[in-house]
Amino acid sequence: MKLCRGSRFSRVTVIALLLTASAASQEPKPANDDTSVTASLNQLQSEVRELKDLVQQLKQETTATRAEMTRLRQELEEERAGLGSNPITATGEVDMRVGHLEDEQQMLSGKVDEQYQTKVESASKYRIRMSGVVLFNLFSNQGTTDNMDVPTLAYRSAGLQSSGSFGGTLRQSILGFEVFGPQVMGAKTSGNVNFDVGGGFPYLSNGVNSGLVRLRTATLRFDWKDTDLVVGQDQLFFAPNAPTSFASLIVPALSYSGNLWAWTPQMRVEHRIALSEKSTFMLQGGILDPLTGEPPDYYTWYRTPLAGERARQPAYAGRIAYSHPLFGHTFTLGTAGYYSRENYGYGRDVNGYAAMADWSLPLDRWFSLSGAFYRGQAIGGLGGGIGRSVPYSGPLADPNTNVLPLNTVGGWAQLKYRPTSTLELNAAFGQDNPFASDVRFFANAQSYGDPDLTRNQGMFANVIYRPRSDLLFSLEYRRLKTFNIYDKNATAGQVNLGMGILF
Repeated sequence: MKLCRGSRFSRVTVIALLLTASAASQEPKPANDDTSVTASLNQLQSEVRELKDLVQQLKQETTATRAEMTRLRQELEEERAGLGSNPITATGEVDMRVGHLEDEQQMLSGKVDEQYQTKVESASKYRIRMSGVVLFNLFSNQGTTDNMDVPTLAYRSAGLQSSGSFGGTLRQSILGFEVFGPQVMGAKTSGNVNFDVGGGFPYLSNGVNSGLVRLRTATLRFDWKDTDLVVGQDQLFFAPNAPTSFASLIVPALSYSGNLWAWTPQMRVEHRIALSEKSTFMLQGGILDPLTGEPPDYYTWYRTPLAGERARQPAYAGRIAYSHPLFGHTFTLGTAGYYSRENYGYGRDVNGYAAMADWSLPLDRWFSLSGAFYRGQAIGGLGGGIGRSVPYSGPLADPNTNVLPLNTVGGWAQLKYRPTSTLELNAAFGQDNPFASDVRFFANAQSYGDPDLTRNQGMFANVIYRPRSDLLFSLEYRRLKTFNIYDKNATAGQVNLGMGILF
């Protein structure tokens, strides 16, 4: 075979030299030199004959090579048949070869997958990863809501307010980055930051299609074997559960109707204790920025202290939780507490607190039940009290104005059915119920948020289909019912179609 390949290479070289000579022989000649022209034509004809002979020889060699390949295949089949007469040897060798091939395939697949991804270059030597979701929501509302695309409250329509609406949005898309740093004192370090475009709209033509970028979370982690230290802006670690919905990512589903949430600057420590080979007990504790639900000063570049920050101390929170595998999932039961101090000026200090419970209970392989419950006061910064911490009798600038902490109770529950790895169905209900006696305490109460609301209910049902891990389709119906002290209750509904791709 080597000689054959060498002779073929020699003949190809000869052909190339002949073609070069032929091209050189076709240089322009004087038109009146008939002898030279005749000689050139004769030489070209001779070269063409030689080329035909070489092509014929190459065809013959190709035929011989194919015959040799056929013979080798036959010998290989005979060898396999000989191995087959000894089943133990044949099986062992086949298994060894198959295993070797599988290892090579996995290695090659990993390399292909690695090369397939577009790498994000970092200014440091440490690895960085980009992730997120491009999410398109098409929605139709029945009734009047506080927010057209992600409604949380229902209102009675009046005047120019519409009793329904239709639209589409991409502002629930999310972009995130995660960086993996060095080991420090035995801890693995990492950080992440996430943004969406739900920060409002610029004042320009069709500005609703140009959502402003908004910071969601940004954290730095130090992870030891059983202990973690997390600093940055993150979700509430003492209220970790959230209903499943791709119709509501700007704010979590059932916000202000039983689901406590906030993206809050915080520092926390988490420690895990192994009770058995599978069961785990977790202790969490930390300090947080004491949010009260008040908006910042309008159109200002400067950050001024609000009621929680004027108390000159952080908010405190802790949680304990038990986890155990059940039906191929994880059963978790947790309980938590929260405390903050709030100062509304002129010696008007208020204690904010909450006691909470959360659970995630697999009922079998396909069904699971999750949810949370809370009882507290002055927790508008966490979404309790329908976003209000206190009602007050008059302007806060007046030292004679009285302030009352708003008591509230609420929670939510969700039933999930997941028959396959690509399909899930969810149904959830939640309610936030400020005490009516507190809402009615002042004749003409004021507050950050509607002071007349006494209860807010939310419910939804959705179907989420993920034909691939990076592709999703969602169809959801949401129903809202909001009550006030004047018995002017309002209802609203939304049908939401979501389509997204994760990266």
